[in-house]
Amino acid sequence: MALPLLNYSPVSQNQRVAAYEVGGDEQPRVFTTENILSSGDMDTLIKAAYRQIFFHAFAWDREPFLESQLRNGQLTVRDFIRGLLLSKTFYNSFYEKNSNYRFVEQCVQRVLGRDVYSEREKIAWSIVVATKGIKGFVDALLNSEEYLSSFGYDTVPYQRRRILPSRTEGEIPFNIKSPRYDAYYRAQLGFPQIIWQNQVRTFVPQDKQAKAGDPTLFMNMAQTVAAQPNPVPRVSAQNLDYLALVPKR
Repeated sequence: MALPLLNYSPVSQNQRVAAYEVGGDEQPRVFTTENILSSGDMDTLIKAAYRQIFFHAFAWDREPFLESQLRNGQLTVRDFIRGLLLSKTFYNSFYEKNSNYRFVEQCVQRVLGRDVYSEREKIAWSIVVATKGIKGFVDALLNSEEYLSSFGYDTVPYQRRRILPSRTEGEIPFNIKSPRYDAYYRAQLGFPQIIWQNQVRTFVPQDKQAKAGDPTLFMNMAQTVAAQPNPVPRVSAQNLDYLALVPKR
């Protein structure tokens, strides 16, 4: 018997407050298949979906089969998001590297476009992960009334109400506030990498690197040569022949 979702009370976050918004460069751009006019627009939408779920997708992380189905109209954007959440890349990069509570927090941020309300919501969704697995958890998020009313079937999820008109700075983006790896796994991987930072500081562009025959290439060899100075003879005033030193006229 599946356990029902634990009740939790929502709080007044930015996305729950109705306000008059003026469009601008800082407002989130909405990517939807309702206004797709060319293949380039579809490429932009797919990149936005990868950026929302993975933050950045390398060539190895892409899902060409899902992309092909989305381009041909066999999948909706909501189905494409579901495929990315159930992909091997998302499983290895997010689920295996975090606890259930942190995994729930990251999924709520990426799928519902908001922060979790409280620890009770984390516990509620973590029970779903434990009882129904990742697939059941993802289906519960995508089938929720909040997701369908906010993004529907054709819109890529985005961080809702990040920029506020009454504030000079908006909320921190989710990918910066909640990085992929937890603190424990960042420590295991050696983050921050001091050696990498030193390499960045001493990096020399290729066009400014020394070529063959450059004297700077022999600097280390020249410093290892221990040159012996010429000994200075010690001369006593008693041994000087002043008469011989006086020039003759």
